[in-house]
Amino acid sequence: MKTILILLINILIVGLFLFSKLTPYKDKLTGNYLKSFLLFERIFNPILNFLKRFIQPTQVGTGIAVDMSQIILLIIMLLINAKI
Repeated sequence: MKTILILLINILIVGLFLFSKLTPYKDKLTGNYLKSFLLFERIFNPILNFLKRFIQPTQVGTGIAVDMSQIILLIIMLLINAKI
């Protein structure tokens, strides 16, 4: 059971990375790639929208801000993975 949970969290971490990288190109995805993206979108969008209520983007330069909700979610998943 523990191994399955660790594997699931690792898949979610990789999924979060791919989700963040592919979001700007969502309209260009096709086939199984689109299906996989939509699966991770259904998982992450509600969580990220919830976190965005409390965590504002961080200004890192002139006109450049980083969405910290994805980083916070990644840190949470890494901490859960470390505690298991």
